[in-house]
Amino acid sequence: MDDQTQVEIEAQAFRRLLSHLDENKQVQNIDLMNLSGFCRNCLSKWYRAAAEDKGIALDYEAARERVYGMPYADWKDQYQKAASEAQKAGFEGKTGDPA
Repeated sequence: MDDQTQVEIEAQAFRRLLSHLDENKQVQNIDLMNLSGFCRNCLSKWYRAAAEDKGIALDYEAARERVYGMPYADWKDQYQKAASEAQKAGFEGKTGDPA
């Protein structure tokens, strides 16, 4: 496989991941962190870092909007629920940002 084809396949897989997360808003970031060690905010940070690696200035909120499909504050107001005690206990000691 040539490099360009690999990049295109990886980009398509990333877009599918974002679509899947968008279709499953009931899955909270803390659930993602507890199960996989990353969440939508982590993806936003990785997206921003990748842009910066290419010399493209992208602020964190713009990266979040790409990942969340809307401004983060709107997503949080509409879909984020308070974490349960069990979710909080599962998160103890993990790294990342469950917001």
